Amino acid sequence: MNVLLLSPQFPPNFQRFSTALKEAGANVLGIGDSPYDSLDRGLKAALSEYFHLDNMSEYEGLFRATAFLTYKHGRIDRIDSHNEHWLGLEAQLRHDFNVFGQKPADLAFCRRKSGMKEVFRLAGVPAPPGEVAASAEQIRAFVKRHGFPVIFKPDVGVGAESVFRVDSEEQLAGTLAYPPKGCMVEKFIEGSLFSFDGLTDREGNIVFCASHRVSSGIMEIITERRPVHYYYTREIPPRVEDLGRKAVRAFRVRERFFHVEFLVGEGGDCAALEINVRPPGGCSLDMMNWACDIDLYQAWARSVVCGESHFDYERKYHVAHVGRRQSLRYRRSHEDVLRELSRLLVDHRPFPKLFSIAMGDYVYFLRHPDLETLRGAICFIEEQA
Repeated sequence: MNVLLLSPQFPPNFQRFSTALKEAGANVLGIGDSPYDSLDRGLKAALSEYFHLDNMSEYEGLFRATAFLTYKHGRIDRIDSHNEHWLGLEAQLRHDFNVFGQKPADLAFCRRKSGMKEVFRLAGVPAPPGEVAASAEQIRAFVKRHGFPVIFKPDVGVGAESVFRVDSEEQLAGTLAYPPKGCMVEKFIEGSLFSFDGLTDREGNIVFCASHRVSSGIMEIITERRPVHYYYTREIPPRVEDLGRKAVRAFRVRERFFHVEFLVGEGGDCAALEINVRPPGGCSLDMMNWACDIDLYQAWARSVVCGESHFDYERKYHVAHVGRRQSLRYRRSHEDVLRELSRLLVDHRPFPKLFSIAMGDYVYFLRHPDLETLRGAICFIEEQA
């Protein structure tokens, strides 16, 4: 089986996809914008061939590189990147080379937030009211129906990129003076942010699932530079799991990771924000591995290569990502954290600049079977001077 991975070197933890595929018996090919000599030794050993392409965003060059690898190695059986940035290009390549998986038509529903809302509605999954912002008159009519505050967000986008909140007529007038293009307007809903994450087999059956809770909204974390942490829990909130499973079925997620975001109100009301048909961001895959002492990279690879659809696991630990910001002063030093929390620490490292605004400049990963113990450790790290 020939499996082509786009940008197999980034992010660094995703290099494990290449080694897991090789271990499962695949012939692993790569196309990336990093020179071959810069690749890690383990990644080089996993790749049968690597095509260096300076500009991967230019589709003609990516198509030619894929055609060359097909000519040399035979039919490509899978194309993937597990990365939001390349979803559109990999879908087009699958279409043009007749490869199993998501095609461009699928992205209208699982990448565009307007398309997501329609699928959520048909599946009976509650979601905040929202629509594509087409004109000032339409936006004002939406605000009249639903009231302030409202959220503006790109119809195609990830995380809190270019997302902002409007709370008053004055702010709305300023927004409409320079109306954002390609945006949705959405009713703002209060609640805590939870995820429903996991992996499906070739038939779309969920073979693994987990849920994390975020310290506050991603928009607030980024715009206000708030401290950030999130943690996977041993138990999934029942309503989150029920609606998450409905969403995964409705979006026909097959042989892929998924990440569904929900807002859960104080009364237990649950509303779906969006679905990402890819692994959750940051080091979430590693966190789920640490929570269960498993290898999801290997599980995905064996599903692709061997068609395996059974996966035993137990959620043994609650696992947290706790990010510190260079702009904040903390009561405890780095040395204090290492000394006092050594029994909970799984790893700690500087985080890539590309992700540090949302995830923190330096990150500690903690795990413990007791949630209150984990929360206490999070507070120990986050307490400011």
